[in-house]
Amino acid sequence: MSTRLRTRASVAAGRLTAWFSRTARLGRGGVIGGRVTLRLDPKALRRLGQDRTVVIVTGTNGKTTTSLMLTRALEALAEVAHNGDGANMPDGLVAALAARPDAPYAVLEVDETYVPWVAEQVQPAALVLLNLSRDQLDRVGEVRMMERDLRAAFAGLSRTVVVANCDDVLVTSAAAAAARPVWVGTGRRWSGDSVSCPRCGGAITHTDREWRCAVCAFARPEPTWTLDGDLVHTPGGRQVDLDLRLPGEANRANAALALAAAHCVGVPPHTAAARLRTITDIGGRYRTIRRTRHSVRLMLAKNPAGWAETLRVLDEDTPVVVAVNAHEADGRDLSWLWDVHFERLRGRQVVVAGERCADLAVRLCYAEVPHWSEPDPVAAIDTLPPGGVELVANYTAFRDLVDRLPDV
Repeated sequence: MSTRLRTRASVAAGRLTAWFSRTARLGRGGVIGGRVTLRLDPKALRRLGQDRTVVIVTGTNGKTTTSLMLTRALEALAEVAHNGDGANMPDGLVAALAARPDAPYAVLEVDETYVPWVAEQVQPAALVLLNLSRDQLDRVGEVRMMERDLRAAFAGLSRTVVVANCDDVLVTSAAAAAARPVWVGTGRRWSGDSVSCPRCGGAITHTDREWRCAVCAFARPEPTWTLDGDLVHTPGGRQVDLDLRLPGEANRANAALALAAAHCVGVPPHTAAARLRTITDIGGRYRTIRRTRHSVRLMLAKNPAGWAETLRVLDEDTPVVVAVNAHEADGRDLSWLWDVHFERLRGRQVVVAGERCADLAVRLCYAEVPHWSEPDPVAAIDTLPPGGVELVANYTAFRDLVDRLPDV
Protein backbone atom coordinates (compact mmCIF):
# COMPACT_ATOMS: atom_id res chain seq x y z
CA MET A 1 0.00 0.00 0.00
CA SER A 2 1.38 3.45 -0.93
CA THR A 3 2.04 5.92 1.87
CA ARG A 4 -0.64 8.33 0.58
CA LEU A 5 -3.23 5.56 0.31
CA ARG A 6 -2.35 4.32 3.79
CA THR A 7 -2.94 7.77 5.25
CA ARG A 8 -6.29 8.08 3.45
CA ALA A 9 -7.41 4.69 4.69
CA SER A 10 -6.30 5.52 8.24
CA VAL A 11 -8.18 8.82 8.17
CA ALA A 12 -11.30 7.06 6.90
CA ALA A 13 -11.07 4.52 9.72
CA GLY A 14 -10.62 7.32 12.23
CA ARG A 15 -13.66 9.18 10.94
CA LEU A 16 -15.77 6.01 11.12
CA THR A 17 -14.66 5.42 14.70
CA ALA A 18 -15.44 9.03 15.62
CA TRP A 19 -18.90 8.73 14.07
CA PHE A 20 -19.59 5.57 16.03
CA SER A 21 -18.42 7.22 19.26
CA ARG A 22 -20.77 10.17 18.72
CA THR A 23 -23.67 7.98 17.65
CA ALA A 24 -23.28 5.71 20.68
CA ARG A 25 -22.88 8.81 22.90
CA LEU A 26 -19.55 7.54 24.16
CA GLY A 27 -17.84 10.87 23.52
CA ARG A 28 -17.41 13.65 20.97
CA GLY A 29 -15.27 11.46 18.74
CA GLY A 30 -12.36 13.76 17.95
CA VAL A 31 -9.76 12.15 20.18
CA ILE A 32 -10.64 8.51 19.52
CA GLY A 33 -10.82 9.16 15.77
CA GLY A 34 -7.35 10.68 15.76
CA ARG A 35 -6.04 7.88 17.95
CA VAL A 36 -7.22 5.23 15.49
CA THR A 37 -5.71 7.16 12.58
CA LEU A 38 -2.32 7.40 14.30
CA ARG A 39 -2.36 3.75 15.32
CA LEU A 40 -2.89 2.71 11.68
CA ASP A 41 -0.48 5.30 10.28
CA PRO A 42 2.09 6.64 12.79
CA LYS A 43 3.20 9.26 10.23
CA ALA A 44 -0.30 10.62 9.68
CA LEU A 45 0.37 13.94 11.41
CA ARG A 46 3.40 14.64 9.20
CA ARG A 47 1.48 13.78 6.03
CA LEU A 48 -1.68 15.67 6.98
CA GLY A 49 0.41 18.74 7.80
CA GLN A 50 2.22 18.79 4.45
CA ASP A 51 1.48 21.56 1.96
CA ARG A 52 -0.16 23.76 4.60
CA THR A 53 0.91 26.88 6.44
CA VAL A 54 0.79 25.67 10.06
CA VAL A 55 0.83 27.85 13.17
CA ILE A 56 1.29 26.22 16.59
CA VAL A 57 0.06 27.88 19.77
CA THR A 58 1.37 26.66 23.12
CA GLY A 59 1.90 27.75 26.70
CA THR A 60 0.44 27.05 30.11
CA ASN A 61 -2.53 29.42 29.87
CA GLY A 62 -4.41 31.02 26.98
CA LYS A 63 -3.84 28.39 24.28
CA THR A 64 -7.50 27.93 23.38
CA THR A 65 -8.20 31.66 23.36
CA THR A 66 -5.15 32.60 21.28
CA SER A 67 -5.61 29.77 18.79
CA LEU A 68 -9.23 30.86 18.21
CA MET A 69 -8.03 34.45 17.74
CA LEU A 70 -5.45 33.30 15.20
CA THR A 71 -7.99 31.16 13.41
CA ARG A 72 -10.37 34.09 13.04
CA ALA A 73 -7.51 36.26 11.75
CA LEU A 74 -6.26 33.71 9.21
CA GLU A 75 -9.78 33.08 7.92
CA ALA A 76 -9.37 36.47 6.25
CA LEU A 77 -7.00 34.65 3.88
CA ALA A 78 -8.55 31.20 3.39
CA GLU A 79 -10.04 28.16 5.13
CA VAL A 80 -8.30 27.13 8.36
CA ALA A 81 -8.08 23.72 10.03
CA HIS A 82 -8.26 24.18 13.81
CA ASN A 83 -8.64 21.93 16.85
CA GLY A 84 -11.18 24.25 18.39
CA ASP A 85 -12.51 21.57 20.73
CA GLY A 86 -9.37 21.89 22.86
CA ALA A 87 -8.09 18.37 22.05
CA ASN A 88 -4.46 19.51 21.98
CA MET A 89 -2.53 16.24 22.04
CA PRO A 90 -1.51 14.30 18.89
CA ASP A 91 -4.83 12.43 18.58
CA GLY A 92 -6.79 15.68 18.53
CA LEU A 93 -4.37 17.37 16.11
CA VAL A 94 -4.70 14.54 13.61
CA ALA A 95 -8.49 14.63 13.88
CA ALA A 96 -8.54 18.40 13.27
CA LEU A 97 -6.32 18.20 10.19
CA ALA A 98 -8.25 15.20 8.83
CA ALA A 99 -11.54 17.08 9.23
CA ARG A 100 -10.38 19.79 6.81
CA PRO A 101 -7.96 18.11 4.41
CA ASP A 102 -8.09 20.91 1.83
CA ALA A 103 -7.60 23.88 4.20
CA PRO A 104 -4.36 25.67 3.20
CA TYR A 105 -3.86 26.98 6.76
CA ALA A 106 -3.89 25.23 10.12
CA VAL A 107 -3.85 26.66 13.64
CA LEU A 108 -3.01 23.97 16.18
CA GLU A 109 -3.29 24.42 19.93
CA VAL A 110 -0.64 22.03 21.27
CA ASP A 111 -0.02 20.83 24.82
CA GLU A 112 3.44 22.01 25.88
CA THR A 113 4.74 18.50 26.48
CA TYR A 114 4.08 17.50 22.85
CA VAL A 115 5.46 20.61 21.15
CA PRO A 116 8.94 19.20 20.35
CA TRP A 117 7.48 16.16 18.57
CA VAL A 118 4.61 17.98 16.86
CA ALA A 119 6.85 20.80 15.62
CA GLU A 120 9.28 18.28 14.16
CA GLN A 121 6.38 16.59 12.34
CA VAL A 122 4.63 19.62 10.85
CA GLN A 123 7.50 22.16 10.61
CA PRO A 124 5.30 25.17 11.44
CA ALA A 125 5.66 28.54 9.75
CA ALA A 126 5.12 30.17 13.14
CA LEU A 127 4.94 29.06 16.74
CA VAL A 128 3.41 31.18 19.52
CA LEU A 129 4.75 30.71 23.06
CA LEU A 130 2.45 32.48 25.50
CA ASN A 131 3.69 31.76 29.02
CA LEU A 132 5.17 29.03 31.22
CA SER A 133 4.10 28.36 34.80
CA ARG A 134 3.27 25.49 37.15
CA ASP A 135 0.48 23.29 35.87
CA GLN A 136 -0.48 19.70 36.69
CA LEU A 137 2.82 18.75 38.29
CA ASP A 138 1.74 15.10 38.44
CA ARG A 139 1.49 14.98 34.63
CA VAL A 140 3.58 17.77 33.11
CA GLY A 141 6.43 17.90 35.59
CA GLU A 142 8.54 20.81 36.79
CA VAL A 143 8.15 23.95 34.69
CA ARG A 144 11.89 24.55 34.29
CA MET A 145 12.26 21.10 32.78
CA MET A 146 9.59 22.12 30.26
CA GLU A 147 11.54 25.29 29.45
CA ARG A 148 14.69 23.27 28.73
CA ASP A 149 12.80 20.85 26.46
CA LEU A 150 11.26 23.71 24.49
CA ARG A 151 14.61 25.50 24.24
CA ALA A 152 16.16 22.41 22.67
CA ALA A 153 13.23 22.02 20.27
CA PHE A 154 13.35 25.65 19.12
CA ALA A 155 17.07 25.38 18.39
CA GLY A 156 16.21 22.84 15.70
CA LEU A 157 13.50 24.93 13.96
CA SER A 158 15.56 26.94 11.52
CA ARG A 159 12.62 28.16 9.39
CA THR A 160 10.01 28.72 12.10
CA VAL A 161 9.22 32.19 13.44
CA VAL A 162 8.80 31.89 17.22
CA VAL A 163 6.47 34.61 18.52
CA ALA A 164 7.22 34.91 22.23
CA ASN A 165 6.09 36.87 25.28
CA CYS A 166 9.29 38.60 26.41
CA ASP A 167 7.78 39.59 29.78
CA ASP A 168 7.84 35.92 30.80
CA VAL A 169 11.36 34.97 31.90
CA LEU A 170 11.02 31.27 31.11
CA VAL A 171 9.43 31.95 27.72
CA THR A 172 12.31 34.27 26.84
CA SER A 173 14.89 31.69 27.85
CA ALA A 174 13.28 29.06 25.61
CA ALA A 175 12.59 31.33 22.63
CA ALA A 176 16.08 32.87 22.68
CA ALA A 177 17.30 29.61 21.17
CA ALA A 178 15.14 30.11 18.07
CA ALA A 179 16.72 31.29 14.83
CA ARG A 180 13.84 33.73 14.17
CA PRO A 181 12.31 35.05 17.42
CA VAL A 182 9.71 37.83 17.40
CA TRP A 183 9.41 39.49 20.82
CA VAL A 184 6.07 40.77 22.11
CA GLY A 185 5.87 42.88 25.28
CA THR A 186 2.60 42.11 27.06
CA GLY A 187 3.27 43.42 30.56
CA ARG A 188 2.09 40.18 32.17
CA ARG A 189 2.27 40.26 35.98
CA TRP A 190 2.76 36.62 36.97
CA SER A 191 6.36 35.96 38.01
CA GLY A 192 5.92 33.32 40.72
CA ASP A 193 7.73 30.66 38.68
CA SER A 194 10.72 32.71 37.57
CA VAL A 195 12.32 34.24 40.64
CA SER A 196 15.69 32.82 39.57
CA CYS A 197 17.49 32.80 36.25
CA PRO A 198 16.90 29.65 34.14
CA ARG A 199 20.41 30.01 32.73
CA CYS A 200 22.60 30.49 35.83
CA GLY A 201 20.31 30.40 38.89
CA GLY A 202 20.90 34.05 39.82
CA ALA A 203 18.10 36.24 41.15
CA ILE A 204 15.79 37.90 38.61
CA THR A 205 15.15 41.57 39.37
CA HIS A 206 12.08 43.43 38.03
CA THR A 207 11.71 47.18 37.41
CA ASP A 208 8.58 48.40 35.63
CA ARG A 209 8.53 46.39 32.38
CA GLU A 210 12.19 45.44 32.56
CA TRP A 211 13.72 42.35 34.13
CA ARG A 212 17.25 40.99 34.23
CA CYS A 213 19.44 38.45 35.98
CA ALA A 214 21.54 39.93 38.77
CA VAL A 215 24.44 37.58 37.91
CA CYS A 216 24.65 36.86 34.17
CA ALA A 217 23.77 38.86 31.04
CA PHE A 218 20.33 37.30 30.61
CA ALA A 219 17.73 40.08 30.38
CA ARG A 220 14.45 41.06 28.78
CA PRO A 221 14.92 41.62 25.04
CA GLU A 222 13.56 44.72 23.35
CA PRO A 223 10.10 43.88 21.95
CA THR A 224 9.07 44.75 18.40
CA TRP A 225 5.39 44.49 19.37
CA THR A 226 4.14 46.11 22.59
CA LEU A 227 0.81 46.05 24.39
CA ASP A 228 -0.13 49.31 26.12
CA GLY A 229 -3.60 49.15 27.61
CA ASP A 230 -5.95 48.53 24.67
CA LEU A 231 -3.34 49.57 22.12
CA VAL A 232 -0.82 47.36 20.35
CA HIS A 233 2.26 49.12 18.94
CA THR A 234 3.46 47.36 15.78
CA PRO A 235 7.00 47.20 14.29
CA GLY A 236 6.03 49.80 11.70
CA GLY A 237 5.30 52.38 14.39
CA ARG A 238 1.54 52.14 13.98
CA GLN A 239 -1.05 51.58 16.72
CA VAL A 240 -3.88 49.07 16.67
CA ASP A 241 -6.83 49.49 19.02
CA LEU A 242 -7.91 46.05 20.24
CA ASP A 243 -11.35 46.97 21.69
CA LEU A 244 -11.95 43.31 22.60
CA ARG A 245 -15.25 41.94 23.83
CA LEU A 246 -13.36 39.55 26.11
CA PRO A 247 -12.40 40.89 29.57
CA GLY A 248 -9.06 41.23 31.31
CA GLU A 249 -5.38 41.90 30.73
CA ALA A 250 -4.68 38.25 29.94
CA ASN A 251 -6.96 38.34 26.89
CA ARG A 252 -5.40 41.58 25.67
CA ALA A 253 -1.99 39.93 25.99
CA ASN A 254 -3.24 36.90 24.04
CA ALA A 255 -4.55 39.23 21.36
CA ALA A 256 -1.22 41.06 21.02
CA LEU A 257 0.58 37.76 20.47
CA ALA A 258 -2.10 36.65 18.00
CA LEU A 259 -1.71 39.87 15.99
CA ALA A 260 2.05 39.39 15.80
CA ALA A 261 1.70 35.77 14.66
CA ALA A 262 -1.00 36.60 12.12
CA HIS A 263 1.24 39.33 10.70
CA CYS A 264 4.01 36.76 10.25
CA VAL A 265 1.80 34.72 7.92
CA GLY A 266 0.35 37.63 5.97
CA VAL A 267 -2.63 39.16 7.82
CA PRO A 268 -2.35 42.95 8.40
CA PRO A 269 -2.72 43.90 12.09
CA HIS A 270 -5.82 46.09 11.59
CA THR A 271 -7.55 43.33 9.63
CA ALA A 272 -6.72 40.79 12.32
CA ALA A 273 -7.87 43.09 15.14
CA ALA A 274 -11.24 43.65 13.47
CA ARG A 275 -11.80 39.91 13.32
CA LEU A 276 -10.77 39.44 16.96
CA ARG A 277 -13.53 41.85 18.01
CA THR A 278 -16.13 39.34 16.84
CA ILE A 279 -15.17 36.86 19.60
CA THR A 280 -17.50 37.02 22.61
CA ASP A 281 -16.75 33.72 24.36
CA ILE A 282 -14.25 30.86 24.19
CA GLY A 283 -15.99 27.51 24.37
CA GLY A 284 -18.44 28.96 26.90
CA ARG A 285 -15.88 30.98 28.89
CA TYR A 286 -17.08 34.49 29.76
CA ARG A 287 -20.55 33.61 28.50
CA THR A 288 -23.45 34.76 30.67
CA ILE A 289 -26.28 32.27 31.13
CA ARG A 290 -29.69 32.98 32.58
CA ARG A 291 -30.83 30.42 35.16
CA THR A 292 -34.23 31.09 36.77
CA ARG A 293 -33.38 33.85 39.30
CA HIS A 294 -29.70 34.22 38.40
CA SER A 295 -27.49 35.64 35.67
CA VAL A 296 -24.36 33.46 35.72
CA ARG A 297 -21.03 34.40 34.10
CA LEU A 298 -18.86 31.33 33.47
CA MET A 299 -15.08 31.46 33.79
CA LEU A 300 -12.32 28.86 33.62
CA ALA A 301 -9.13 28.83 35.73
CA LYS A 302 -6.76 25.86 35.93
CA ASN A 303 -3.57 26.81 37.78
CA PRO A 304 -2.14 29.59 39.99
CA ALA A 305 -1.27 31.95 37.14
CA GLY A 306 -4.68 31.47 35.54
CA TRP A 307 -6.51 31.99 38.83
CA ALA A 308 -4.54 35.18 39.46
CA GLU A 309 -5.80 36.66 36.19
CA THR A 310 -9.37 35.42 36.68
CA LEU A 311 -9.72 36.77 40.22
CA ARG A 312 -8.77 40.23 38.90
CA VAL A 313 -11.70 40.36 36.46
CA LEU A 314 -14.42 39.28 38.91
CA ASP A 315 -17.03 41.91 39.65
CA GLU A 316 -16.36 43.13 43.19
CA ASP A 317 -20.00 43.19 44.29
CA THR A 318 -21.15 39.87 42.82
CA PRO A 319 -21.37 36.54 44.72
CA VAL A 320 -18.93 33.84 43.60
CA VAL A 321 -19.22 30.08 43.15
CA VAL A 322 -15.82 28.35 42.97
CA ALA A 323 -15.82 24.74 41.66
CA VAL A 324 -12.82 22.39 41.71
CA ASN A 325 -12.42 18.79 40.52
CA ALA A 326 -9.27 16.65 40.41
CA HIS A 327 -9.64 14.26 37.49
CA GLU A 328 -6.72 13.27 35.29
CA ALA A 329 -7.46 16.16 32.92
CA ASP A 330 -7.32 18.62 35.86
CA GLY A 331 -4.27 17.12 37.53
CA ARG A 332 -4.86 15.04 40.64
CA ASP A 333 -2.42 17.07 42.74
CA LEU A 334 -4.33 19.95 44.37
CA SER A 335 -1.35 21.54 46.11
CA TRP A 336 -1.69 24.44 43.67
CA LEU A 337 -4.67 25.69 45.69
CA TRP A 338 -2.20 27.07 48.25
CA ASP A 339 -0.50 29.22 45.60
CA VAL A 340 -3.72 31.02 44.63
CA HIS A 341 -4.39 34.35 46.34
CA PHE A 342 -7.95 33.49 47.40
CA GLU A 343 -7.70 36.27 49.97
CA ARG A 344 -9.03 38.50 47.15
CA LEU A 345 -12.47 36.93 47.79
CA ARG A 346 -12.81 38.39 51.28
CA GLY A 347 -15.98 40.40 51.78
CA ARG A 348 -18.02 38.50 49.17
CA GLN A 349 -20.63 35.76 49.34
CA VAL A 350 -18.67 32.65 48.35
CA VAL A 351 -19.87 29.08 47.74
CA VAL A 352 -17.35 26.26 47.24
CA ALA A 353 -18.40 23.43 44.95
CA GLY A 354 -17.09 20.55 42.87
CA GLU A 355 -15.89 17.08 43.77
CA ARG A 356 -13.01 18.48 45.81
CA CYS A 357 -14.92 21.26 47.54
CA ALA A 358 -13.65 20.06 50.93
CA ASP A 359 -10.03 20.75 49.89
CA LEU A 360 -11.07 24.16 48.62
CA ALA A 361 -12.98 24.89 51.83
CA VAL A 362 -9.85 24.24 53.90
CA ARG A 363 -7.86 26.64 51.71
CA LEU A 364 -10.51 29.36 52.09
CA CYS A 365 -10.53 28.89 55.86
CA TYR A 366 -6.83 29.70 55.93
CA ALA A 367 -7.48 32.65 53.59
CA GLU A 368 -10.09 33.89 56.12
CA VAL A 369 -12.82 33.88 53.46
CA PRO A 370 -16.28 33.06 54.90
CA HIS A 371 -18.07 30.54 52.69
CA TRP A 372 -20.41 27.57 52.59
CA SER A 373 -20.20 24.29 50.67
CA GLU A 374 -22.47 22.71 48.07
CA PRO A 375 -20.75 19.98 46.02
CA ASP A 376 -23.08 20.37 43.00
CA PRO A 377 -22.11 23.67 41.27
CA VAL A 378 -25.58 24.11 39.76
CA ALA A 379 -27.21 23.64 43.15
CA ALA A 380 -24.62 26.05 44.58
CA ILE A 381 -25.95 28.79 42.31
CA ASP A 382 -29.43 28.24 43.69
CA THR A 383 -28.26 28.83 47.27
CA LEU A 384 -27.47 32.46 46.42
CA PRO A 385 -29.85 35.43 46.39
CA PRO A 386 -31.37 36.41 43.02
CA GLY A 387 -29.09 38.40 40.73
CA GLY A 388 -25.64 38.07 39.20
CA VAL A 389 -23.25 35.20 39.99
CA GLU A 390 -19.60 34.77 39.03
CA LEU A 391 -18.85 31.06 38.58
CA VAL A 392 -15.19 30.05 38.33
CA ALA A 393 -14.31 26.39 37.73
CA ASN A 394 -11.29 24.33 36.80
CA TYR A 395 -11.20 22.18 33.67
CA THR A 396 -13.56 19.23 34.14
CA ALA A 397 -15.85 21.15 36.50
CA PHE A 398 -16.18 23.85 33.82
CA ARG A 399 -16.73 21.33 31.02
CA ASP A 400 -19.52 19.65 32.96
CA LEU A 401 -21.15 23.00 33.71
CA VAL A 402 -21.15 24.05 30.06
CA ASP A 403 -22.92 20.79 29.22
CA ARG A 404 -25.48 21.14 32.02
CA LEU A 405 -26.41 24.79 32.37
CA PRO A 406 -28.05 25.45 28.98
CA ASP A 407 -30.38 22.53 29.62
CA VAL A 408 -31.59 23.51 33.09
